[in-house]
Amino acid sequence: MHKLAVQKSFSYIFQQGGRYGRIMAQSSGSNTGKKLIRIDVSSDSVCPWCFVGKRNLDKAIAESKDQFEFEIKWHPFFLDPSAPKEGVNKREFYEKKFGSRVQGILARMTEIFRNLGLEYDMSGLTGNTLDSHRLIYFAGKQGLDKQHNLVEELFLGYFTQGKYIGDREFLLESARKVGVEGAAEFLENPNNGVKEINGKHQLSGGHQPEVFMRAFQVAAK
Repeated sequence: MHKLAVQKSFSYIFQQGGRYGRIMAQSSGSNTGKKLIRIDVSSDSVCPWCFVGKRNLDKAIAESKDQFEFEIKWHPFFLDPSAPKEGVNKREFYEKKFGSRVQGILARMTEIFRNLGLEYDMSGLTGNTLDSHRLIYFAGKQGLDKQHNLVEELFLGYFTQGKYIGDREFLLESARKVGVEGAAEFLENPNNGVKEINGKHQLSGGHQPEVFMRAFQVAAK
């Protein structure tokens, strides 16, 4: 697709669950006559609000495709850089992290996921997410659509199927589902992958689709 010079950039900042986030969007022309909205998203693969935000962003994009074209790029973010690589029991980890608040948090996430047609699953392990970010980076080299679809597969596996985000077989299975080639060889070399974590473009929240749609309109002006 031929892209013209950027006309305007837009920064939309929000707060969710005590974390600040940002959608960075730029608008430009395209050869279809529609404005192209470029969106940079930073998230962690174990952040539930990031999954909720992605689902709502996807819905907003689907409802806005008659007006705009979209290009989405995912960037890495660590919610817990000290999380163990070997993985720990997910429920026990959250009980230790949130203490007496954990039941209320889990009940709220269960309700929110159910409203999206999903069952929130607290079984399995949680832990370090670096390899998932490396894979997301690699998928982006093969196409941003593949990258976006991979992010969806990783979220679904971790949050609704009890998959461990650090499990190599789960990562490779997700890559195969979305057509990413060469993932096993790429992940085998620990020097391959992302060079920056927790960069400047951050998304960590779950706003409704209407909020994203208003952001698209502002970006396009």
